[in-house]
Amino acid sequence: MMAAATEVDAVHVAQQEAVKNVFCMEGGQGETSYINNSQVQSRNLEMVVHVLKETLDAIRLPRRPEKILTAADLGCSCGQNTLFVADAIVQHMTDLYTSRGHAPPEFCFYFSDLPSNDFNTLFKLLPGSTTGVGNGSRPRYFAAGVPGSFYDRLFPERSISVFSSTFSLHWLSQVPREVVDKRSEAYNEGKVFVHGASEATGAAYKRQFQSDLARFLRCRAAELKRGGAMFLVCLGRPSSATAPADQGRVRFLFGDMFQDSWHDLIREGMMDGEKMDSFNVPAYAPTLEEFREVVDADGSFRINRLDLVMGSPLVVDRPDDPGAVGRTVANNERSLLGALVDAHVGKALGDQLFDRLRRRAEERARELMEEMRFPHVVCSLSLA
Repeated sequence: MMAAATEVDAVHVAQQEAVKNVFCMEGGQGETSYINNSQVQSRNLEMVVHVLKETLDAIRLPRRPEKILTAADLGCSCGQNTLFVADAIVQHMTDLYTSRGHAPPEFCFYFSDLPSNDFNTLFKLLPGSTTGVGNGSRPRYFAAGVPGSFYDRLFPERSISVFSSTFSLHWLSQVPREVVDKRSEAYNEGKVFVHGASEATGAAYKRQFQSDLARFLRCRAAELKRGGAMFLVCLGRPSSATAPADQGRVRFLFGDMFQDSWHDLIREGMMDGEKMDSFNVPAYAPTLEEFREVVDADGSFRINRLDLVMGSPLVVDRPDDPGAVGRTVANNERSLLGALVDAHVGKALGDQLFDRLRRRAEERARELMEEMRFPHVVCSLSLA
């Protein structure tokens, strides 16, 4: 019994360490990089930027507005999308100050993600000096990187006016311990994601999401200035998908073809089942009700807006070409999960896995062009 518990602890610790020290969106600017595979996220941001602006309108400016406004993007990754959010915040707040007869403030923008994130690529994309000040110039905003998990404290108390987090909060801080415990009803044997798993596995994932979101809210409540606001976007699922193990269309992303590709390698003798069973995607797409339940229970924030918005379909250069669709799907998924997969099985097997995924996506190209669109929870919060 003691040996079994020790084995479970070792597997769980290994997965925790992978999420903490390895997990990141694919860096650089290669074919499978996040920069070159986040066009869908870009279109989704354009669809909900009006909610971001509504969130900023909810900020209560003091009678004498501060000369420095601080904002932070949590889970920033390394592409253009986080700069889109930063630019939108800076422009809207500049307009807001001006409309109220105040001189625009200087902006300090913090980009935060896990230490494994490719901050170097992000920093190379930052805008240069554009605003004249006396004989010199200053950037549109002053930027800094803040490495760390957004499930922990990242900033001093009452130091941030605006928080944003887009396409990040569905990522869990860890795979639930029960999911890798062979003695548990929640053991996720033969699967790598919660979709289609047992009721116990679904419940374990839901508890982990709720615990993580509660931690996130507690940390932000301490760091946000009075009158500040927060804009959040993450993967979600419709209320009709009441069971946590029914992840709706998100199955196309983390289950379904991805999971079947693991089985391909096992059938071909390239991997054993134990290797697959010890890998689980640390992600969970909540319903609006599940999201609201955590916010209400925490009590630190007032919900200004909470919607489920259907995202953009796949962005493919040649949507009628199954080969192009297959490559796009495989590259997109590798940009998200490549770091975790390579850390678990090595790059060579990772290459084989995503090649099997590409083949499966080719076979289902027409279906994927029609169905591979993901609902997103879009939330605007202010301190209660």
